[in-house]
Amino acid sequence: MEQNIRRKEWIVEDQLRRFMFVLGKNDLPLYVESIGYNPDQEPVLRRKGYPYFHWLQTIDGEGEFELSGRRFSLSQGNGSLIFPGVPHSYSASKNKKWATLYVTFGGSLADSMLALLGIRHTEWLHWNDDAPITEQLMDMVEQTQYDEDRTGLNASAQLYRFLTMVKIYGQTGGRSSLFQHLEKLDPLLHWLDQKFGDPEIGLVDMADRLDISPRYLNALFRQAFGITAYAYLIRLRIRKAKELMSQSERKSIKEIAHLAGYRDPSHFISAFGKTEGMTPDQFRKLQGLTYMT
Repeated sequence: MEQNIRRKEWIVEDQLRRFMFVLGKNDLPLYVESIGYNPDQEPVLRRKGYPYFHWLQTIDGEGEFELSGRRFSLSQGNGSLIFPGVPHSYSASKNKKWATLYVTFGGSLADSMLALLGIRHTEWLHWNDDAPITEQLMDMVEQTQYDEDRTGLNASAQLYRFLTMVKIYGQTGGRSSLFQHLEKLDPLLHWLDQKFGDPEIGLVDMADRLDISPRYLNALFRQAFGITAYAYLIRLRIRKAKELMSQSERKSIKEIAHLAGYRDPSHFISAFGKTEGMTPDQFRKLQGLTYMT
């Protein structure tokens, strides 16, 4: 409760918060370069871009961006992730005060991590009011201030969580967020957690659970997980099989295959090898346990 009160105070009182960190670019594979809150955002012109990734979001008012000859508005509940070296400018909209939160970051793994999150170029994102994106970034700013995190280690540790929240809750254009896709799939995912051991389950059965077409179901799974619905089921079965093989109770490969939804061990062994890059026996040896064949 005390932290929430403090956070409200520096927002309500329009107190500028800017923090730069001591860590250099070679210290962490993903690190925060600067972070802050600006109650009265000044105009910025960067003809050669910024040398780090730059996240900027609106807390109050509205700003205007110019990028590659195009103009974009940035209102409350919206943010931009600008890649390094991309020329841009921004300023408050006419007759409007513009309050912003920002974080800049870099690191040897920043590009690849963002690519794995599906972010490969400068993006404009928006999110629903109940999304925790703003709260997470405000917590990072607050921690930096009250914990005197001058090295940036704490902020950098939280940066990954913040970027994953942007991925989960952020929406681009008219597309739904990952969170919204998962909400649509949630009844089916719970059902699969209970029924994965049934070898009769197929794509049509899964689509019927949500009363949608198999084609639309596959589209939802690709948007949420990057794979088809049936590929998700295979991975779920393999995960459950690994959990069974990690238990102290001895079970044969045939028993595990049956419990995981496979009619015969050979099919299970083949699917396990394609997914895990090793045989079930090799996996069991990695666990340091001995099982029946």
